[in-house]
Amino acid sequence: MARPSKSSPSSLTRVEERPGKGAQLALQRFALRVLKGANRGARASLESERLRIGRGRPNDLPLEDDLASRMHAELSVTPEGFRLLDLGSRNGTFLGTHRVFDAFVERGDRIRIGDTTIAFESVEGDLLLPLSAGTEFGRLVGRSVAMRRVIDVLERAAHTEATVLLHGETGTGKEEAARAIHRASPRARGPFEVLDCGSIPATLLAAELFGHERGAFTGAVETRRGAFERASGGTLLLDEIGELALDLQPQLLRVLERREVQRLGGGEVIPVDVRVLAATNRDLRRDVNAGRFRADLYFRLAVVEVTLPPLRERQADLQLLVTRIFDEVCERAGAHPPPPTSGEIERLSRHYWPGNVRELRNVVERSVLVGAGLDVPDVVAPPPPEHLASRAAIDARAALLPFREAKAEVVDRFERAYVEELLRRSDGNVSKAAREARMDRTHLIELLKKHGLSRPAV
Repeated sequence: MARPSKSSPSSLTRVEERPGKGAQLALQRFALRVLKGANRGARASLESERLRIGRGRPNDLPLEDDLASRMHAELSVTPEGFRLLDLGSRNGTFLGTHRVFDAFVERGDRIRIGDTTIAFESVEGDLLLPLSAGTEFGRLVGRSVAMRRVIDVLERAAHTEATVLLHGETGTGKEEAARAIHRASPRARGPFEVLDCGSIPATLLAAELFGHERGAFTGAVETRRGAFERASGGTLLLDEIGELALDLQPQLLRVLERREVQRLGGGEVIPVDVRVLAATNRDLRRDVNAGRFRADLYFRLAVVEVTLPPLRERQADLQLLVTRIFDEVCERAGAHPPPPTSGEIERLSRHYWPGNVRELRNVVERSVLVGAGLDVPDVVAPPPPEHLASRAAIDARAALLPFREAKAEVVDRFERAYVEELLRRSDGNVSKAAREARMDRTHLIELLKKHGLSRPAV
């Protein structure tokens, strides 16, 4: 990432209790104003959790710029600053003269997209987003701000017929979220079907989705209803929707719009009454820009978008999750081992959890069944930010530098990003951060000085 914002982090995001409204997440608002380009004078301010920029609608700041991608970039508010994220755009996002992929911006910065120049402006007031008063939704549990925000959106969406697109890394609980939506919806008495688009060969997926008549293809010895028909009256979860073949995407879009299917090899049009949910661990916006996913299908699926946070970003939920999983496993196994100790929980909090809640469940289940206490995994240091090396390698400025200077720039970026993430996960404790990275504490302090990072508490 580029430099952190000079804005006070505590002023950017905070939780407030307001009479009659309960707990709310307050985000410092900001605005974008087009200074140069076809949309000169256009302005957009933060009205939801993210402000999206791209060519045409439904972006928050739609641009009439042929050099802009359909979904080009987005800005959001984080405790660390105002974050600008390029969404895999074709021609890049520039902050000043530098191409950026993931950066923090400040008041007065100029963002360039194609032939368009945009000013970033801070504005008075907060955007208020409700937080759930509860800590559970189906089998999802969490008391962290991130999870209470997710639970609030899921609770509201459940009572509607809106299509919901669930994002999240593997193991974050996307299918559990979908099941919870179904159970809390008016369709709870109907069927809940799951179709994994990533585990079925592309040649068979159409038949699984829409059904087939006897003799429709070799091996079709009998008529079979597809997932849409089986889920009629209830809910269909299209899991790993990002793996859906490009040639099947128009067919799925037609079903979503018309609510009717036609079996392979059949001529009858069959109406279906289905609420559709979709889940993916991919960033479909990047896939749209790369031509791997249809933009119209993405917008049809993403009526409501929810991102399940990774476990490493919801440390406040660890104790609650361990206790819940431990009690469930003990009840199912009829076992009565001693409960996890505070020391074991503390060691668990130092793990990076690449497998998220699913990995945590495996660890707790193993401890109960083996009866030897929690088998705490080895501490895993955080990996460098995604695509960091490739991002630096194709940076226009780095490509023009001599090899030695370009390499030094790549290393500097890696060091800064790594140390920033390390300190964030260690709550600013330098000694703890050094232990986690298996690095000499003195060397870590030298890196802090080198990159101009304020030295936190030790």
